[in-house]
Amino acid sequence: MKKDASIEITREHGLFQRREEAQPHMSYAHEKIRYRVITEGRIEEVEDALQVPPDGTEGILSDNEMRHQKNMLITAVTMFTRAAIDGGLPEELAYAMSDSYIQNGEKCACTREVHQLYMRAFREFTHAVAEKGRRHYSAKMEAVMHYVHIHLHEAITLEKAAEAVGLSACHLSRVFRQETGMSLVDYVQKERVEAARHMLIYSDFTLAVISEYLNFSTQSYFIKIFKKHTGMTPAQYRRYYREEESW
Repeated sequence: MKKDASIEITREHGLFQRREEAQPHMSYAHEKIRYRVITEGRIEEVEDALQVPPDGTEGILSDNEMRHQKNMLITAVTMFTRAAIDGGLPEELAYAMSDSYIQNGEKCACTREVHQLYMRAFREFTHAVAEKGRRHYSAKMEAVMHYVHIHLHEAITLEKAAEAVGLSACHLSRVFRQETGMSLVDYVQKERVEAARHMLIYSDFTLAVISEYLNFSTQSYFIKIFKKHTGMTPAQYRRYYREEESW
């Protein structure tokens, strides 16, 4: 009971202080501006959205300013992650980005670095959604794609995917190509490369670990397929983006 009373007193004190200082909390409408930009992948509106001034004050998440800013970053990245998933970004990719930003936020040495990381996260989540595109497929094809996304680390066959969504392999093969313009095999390959891209940027896993995790038959095959889709080897890709981050 004492703990509940303490929470209640703290909340009431915060509300009283805001009323006294005429400082309303930042509105949900303000958050929705950035949520919509990410969800719809509106990269042309990113910079304008970042310039919209807050219509209130932030919550107080810690008495320590540095801890407060890091907690605010965690809150923002969580919101960005949900928005990106709603925008069609595969969950495992969105969560990988989220984990990376939160971990890097904990390493920040000053509030300026936290703010820069916030802006970078907003931009990159929006670009990630725009890259994936929010295409509209039939419910069965959406189910197939979901099956692929959650089984990238396993052997995926046309027969297994068809069984998972209640179609014949022949019918799935025909309809999948009609709706996506590619075969299921090519789609799986593309999605594995996409997952590898994010793992190379947002994790420190070795090429061997990434190759094995994403079920490439050999590391050399992984390198070959990755270069086919990106124009770079996995090592070159990681080095390029790590150097870009340090600019």
